[in-house]
Amino acid sequence: MKDGFVKCAVASASVRVADTMYNTASIISLMRSAVQQGVRLLVLPELVTTAYTCADLFLQKSLQKGAVDAIANVVDESRNSDLLVVFGSLIPLHGRLYNCAVVVQSGRILGLVPKQHLPNYLEYYEKRWFKVPTDGNIAVEFLGQSTYFGTRLLFTCTNLPELVVACEICEDLWVPRSPSTDHAVAGATVITNCSASDELVGKEVYRRSLVETQSGRLICAYLYSDAGEGESTTDLVFSPHNLIFEDGHSLGEQREQSDTLLITEIDVQKLALERIRRQSFGYDDNMYQRIPFTLEERECALTRKIDRNPFVPSDAQTMTARCEKILTLQSLGLKKRLEHTKVKQVIVGLSGGLDSTLALLVCVRAFDALKLPRSGILAVTMPGFGTTKRTKGNATKLAKALDVAFTTISISKAVGQHFKDIGHDPAVADVTYENSQARERTQVLMDLANKRGALVIGTGDLSELALGWATYNGDHMSMYGVNASVPKTLVKHLVSYIAQISDPPLKKVLLDIVDTPVSPELLPAKHDGTISQVTEDLVGPYELHDFFLYQVVRFGYSPSKVYRLAQYAFTGIYEPAFILDWLKIFYRRFFSQQFKRSCLPDGPRIGSVSLSPRGDWRMSSDSSVALWQQELETLAN
Repeated sequence: MKDGFVKCAVASASVRVADTMYNTASIISLMRSAVQQGVRLLVLPELVTTAYTCADLFLQKSLQKGAVDAIANVVDESRNSDLLVVFGSLIPLHGRLYNCAVVVQSGRILGLVPKQHLPNYLEYYEKRWFKVPTDGNIAVEFLGQSTYFGTRLLFTCTNLPELVVACEICEDLWVPRSPSTDHAVAGATVITNCSASDELVGKEVYRRSLVETQSGRLICAYLYSDAGEGESTTDLVFSPHNLIFEDGHSLGEQREQSDTLLITEIDVQKLALERIRRQSFGYDDNMYQRIPFTLEERECALTRKIDRNPFVPSDAQTMTARCEKILTLQSLGLKKRLEHTKVKQVIVGLSGGLDSTLALLVCVRAFDALKLPRSGILAVTMPGFGTTKRTKGNATKLAKALDVAFTTISISKAVGQHFKDIGHDPAVADVTYENSQARERTQVLMDLANKRGALVIGTGDLSELALGWATYNGDHMSMYGVNASVPKTLVKHLVSYIAQISDPPLKKVLLDIVDTPVSPELLPAKHDGTISQVTEDLVGPYELHDFFLYQVVRFGYSPSKVYRLAQYAFTGIYEPAFILDWLKIFYRRFFSQQFKRSCLPDGPRIGSVSLSPRGDWRMSSDSSVALWQQELETLAN
């Protein structure tokens, strides 16, 4: 339960039609297995106590009594743990028969939730046996316990308030307005579905899409348990299909397996934070009855996939599509800006590094889309005190391969004169030494733009903005920043993608740029002419910082949760102490460098994380980091 993680499971219990004793044994076996594996919430299929395909046997007193006895046995078994179990059963109540989800924990029947939408078409005849419930809740006595029967029940965890469970049953999901919509708006973060969906050609895909869409639309975890082996095949075929989705993302899927738990962890804290961001949930609805339950507090060991590189798809096909989409968005943003300003020329400071290469590639795409000659793109390389032959050479080759205008303007003399003007000793390679070069380069670009009636295209990326790894009013500034929403871990993949679809000369130079260490090249090169100033040696691994950035900005997680997730994601790669040291630096720099983000140039948003001050990320430049530092120091101790 720590950090909002709850271990949950769905399963398809094997059944025998109308054999409630056999079915009870299947249910209890799965409950015991769940307890042994640390599961806190278990969801089982619709009418699992009897099987779904009993037909007119549902009207037999013996089967009805057998179902109630099965519930009693499950309730008795539940006394051995605090497992919250949701399972389907018929419920005879007040002279009617209902198809219900039964919610049980620790010997208590927390509630009986009737199916609201009874299918009565094609192969379904549920209204022949079951009653459509009246909307609302009533207090009832069942198996000697006082409980609630109703369509608007929320089961709320007293010691993890983000865990709020609601139930719907099979067809309830397939209708135009599913009950889960109201449940989620009222506060449910977890929707369980006890289902018995027969199998048809193509139905599996549609079923998955329903669960995926509903979980994403409602920002909830959706636990779908399908009927297991043993249902009647008189007219239908049932093939287990179990699903667990969280906010539109699959956490687990199980096909054609009975009596086997599909286990994962849902993050209800993440769901609650995302709902706060959206402001579309949590309206108080007096029709809902909130039923409390408590779970023993213990840490939930993680088994779910945590992406080490959350900005970079792991699947090659998805990666290719993502790269093409991002490049399209970047170029469309620049295309619109050029059309609006009626400017037909751009200036790009080309260092021979990844960021400026990506910016130049985006310019080429935009110009090609506008059918403007590439000669309107001026790539400017400005060698200084730390420029190496490799990067300067690659800048020259790249401009030639792309057939853009190119010029070289050395900044060494101008910066040397500036040192004299301000009384700085050039032998002192400090922040003044470095930033003077960055600002001189920006001055050259801006003045060239004025001279040519052009726009200066920014090259800085999202990761640099998060860390403040940019010279204020130097490379921090431009007239349009095409890379502002692209994290460093993704830049390399975008350039690599272009390389793979390019002709040999361009491909060769792009791949060499990809292999070049990331560096601002503001300090003199080593004696052998290689780069002396490697960025990741100074600010830390970008894959760590991009991971931190995603968890902090996208989800609003606390430092302790970010640290926990990072340890899990980077197991065997970085030691915990190493991760914690760079996490401290990330928070310090993220807070202290906000002033640079508060006055960013325009740039296109391309993903779920953006640091633009115009609505995507707003933060006072003088915000205190003390609260976050305090939590980090606690972790260190």
